[in-house]
Amino acid sequence: MMRNRSIPLISVLAILALSLVMLPTTGAQQQQFQPTVGQAGKDVIWVPTPPELIAAMLTMANVTAHDNVMDLGSGDGRIVIAAAKLGARATGVEFNPDMVALSRANAQKEGVADKASFINGDIFETDFSQATVVTMYLLPELNLRLRPKILDMKPGTRVVSHAFSMGDWEPDQTESVEGRTAYFWIVPARVEGIWSWTTGELTLRQAYQKIEGSLRLNGADEVIRNARLEGDQISFAVGNGPAATRVYSGHVLGNAIQGTVKIGAGPEVKWTAEHRAMAR
Repeated sequence: MMRNRSIPLISVLAILALSLVMLPTTGAQQQQFQPTVGQAGKDVIWVPTPPELIAAMLTMANVTAHDNVMDLGSGDGRIVIAAAKLGARATGVEFNPDMVALSRANAQKEGVADKASFINGDIFETDFSQATVVTMYLLPELNLRLRPKILDMKPGTRVVSHAFSMGDWEPDQTESVEGRTAYFWIVPARVEGIWSWTTGELTLRQAYQKIEGSLRLNGADEVIRNARLEGDQISFAVGNGPAATRVYSGHVLGNAIQGTVKIGAGPEVKWTAEHRAMAR
């Protein structure tokens, strides 16, 4: 379910501090390339994401040291550096070679050059399929161009966008920070179709993370309710009354769902379904 709320400044913000301002202080630094807000790029102009929103974005995505973060259109490297300070392995993709050089210098200055790296390349030609978190501040039409590639990523991949959404793929969460908005999605597993097991057949229809359908048991069809898909985790219920309600939950593994079913107050029983065909 989409959540939309304003949040206070959080602990991640302390990690960013004033270091993200990245102003030159020495003569050598003064000769270094300095970006200008609004400067033209390949696909967008450069407008930096403020530290407060970076903190919110990384918190929404629950970035930890176990993550591989990819920032598409990384500018001066501030999101990559902030993710690296959280312990993540972070990579920025930036078309402007001067911005890439600046980013590498900033990462070195901030002490995270071992975790923060930068690719001088085109975001549409770069393989970011192994990322566990994708961040971006692009334009709506660019988000839509990237959407098919993102939806092909591993279910459970987290995606955060500053300012712009993904068309009819509704966000799982939105956050507002000082008048700016971040959108968050979890890449859903592909579950549309017919799933069957010895005693049942589940028919699912899917629109991104939203699912609906019916379950046939012993020749009788029931509409599923409380259906939820979050990454590769699926759950739904059928039946009426405490004793008759069946609650299914499982993990989508390609063409199989493995999980449990609980009937009323009884114990959980293992449940496995296989994808047989597309929905009729």
